[in-house]
Amino acid sequence: MLFTDFLVLVWVVFGVQIAWLGIDSRLATNQSELRLSYTGISIIVIVVWLAALAVYDTRGSRVIGLGSSEYRLVADSSARVFGLIAIAAYLLNVDLARGYVLIAFPVGIVVLLISRWMWRQWLVAQRKSGGYSARVLLVGSTASVLHIAGELNRTPAAGYRVLGAVVSSGTRGLLPGSTIQGHGGFADILRAVEETGADTVVITSADDLPPERVRQLSWTLEPGKQHLVVAPSLTDIGGPRIHTRPVQGLPLIHVETPTYGGSRLYTKRAFDIVGSAALIVVLSPVLVVLALLVRFTSQGPVLFRQERVGLNGEPFRMIKFRSMVVDAEARLQELSALDRAEGNDVLFKMRKDPRITTVGAIMRRFSLDELTQLFNVLAGHMSLVGPRPPLRREVDQYDVHVHRRFLVKPGMTGLWQVSGRSDLSWEDSVRLDLYYVENWSIMGDLVLLWRTARAVVSSSGAY
Repeated sequence: MLFTDFLVLVWVVFGVQIAWLGIDSRLATNQSELRLSYTGISIIVIVVWLAALAVYDTRGSRVIGLGSSEYRLVADSSARVFGLIAIAAYLLNVDLARGYVLIAFPVGIVVLLISRWMWRQWLVAQRKSGGYSARVLLVGSTASVLHIAGELNRTPAAGYRVLGAVVSSGTRGLLPGSTIQGHGGFADILRAVEETGADTVVITSADDLPPERVRQLSWTLEPGKQHLVVAPSLTDIGGPRIHTRPVQGLPLIHVETPTYGGSRLYTKRAFDIVGSAALIVVLSPVLVVLALLVRFTSQGPVLFRQERVGLNGEPFRMIKFRSMVVDAEARLQELSALDRAEGNDVLFKMRKDPRITTVGAIMRRFSLDELTQLFNVLAGHMSLVGPRPPLRREVDQYDVHVHRRFLVKPGMTGLWQVSGRSDLSWEDSVRLDLYYVENWSIMGDLVLLWRTARAVVSSSGAY
């Protein structure tokens, strides 16, 4: 990554210099006797930029591979370099060409982020096959070990590969209902580390181990090569909401409560208005073509209107291009039993629904039938990104805690769409929707919109 960062900066900085100023270009200062070469300036910019990327630990093992922290650090450190160069030029009375500065830094940030994204795709593929991952031994109660193991295995891109566990019950052999190998009780932790070859010990339930025992364990691990991690009983909490504050040697974890009002909400609404209006204008030819295809390939209206439940549990009329036969709703009951046989108790989805028209099947595969929801977004009933808009009959089956999804507007897309869509179980759908409600942000929405474009092209889980 250091090498590719260097190549990116050399290509961008010298490329902008050559394109904007030429190869052998010099800049003047207010002192006529001092003449500087832009080649020297470019070298200084590259060195300072690389140093900033290192100082802000943008290539740290705790940062790369997952989440937005790596990208944010790259952008922040680059912006600081831009500010430092501007201040230095002002203090030294150096008249830098504005085009050189205003092109090199934005282009450099974009290309750096693309380079890091390409590295991430490679790293994620390696971690899914077990490479470049921490070798983890879990320590705690059986229930907490199984819970943490499930969460880690759910996200292999995070780079934690569970090799075994030490549980309070002292179980040896497979833990109940899992493929995790038990290696005895807490007295066997060090031996289990050697047996499994683990380099990371994760405490899954600190209550089962006294503080003195945890501290002794940290002392016995090999410095720099073996690590101790304490996993609190918190899941589905976004990183920006978590802050650690040590007080007298006691690490206190602060979890900020989510907010659903104020400037962030107005910013999201403004983003929805601008984004939906722009997409309607850009996609208007596509909308016209789809409307004509629906109109002339099957009987019935072009648009399908259906009541959905939105913000604060209030109903609204969601519009879609009609992708089914006219009497689809009347035939729903006779098909419901077949869908439950496939294991979906709340959301009605069938891989080969006989009610879908030929054109409708194509539209559904690439989510084209949902483009008319842009008008729902513009009207304020929906958001570009949010939880899935449910039907009233689905809401009637919700557990109490699931109603938290109505604290924000439903979205055209969301975590459910980029994580499998109709292939998801009901439990996973709920978990993803509630995670979004608890942790949403404008930057997260932008990431989800980008991931949605990829999900739509692959058409995975769309039917």
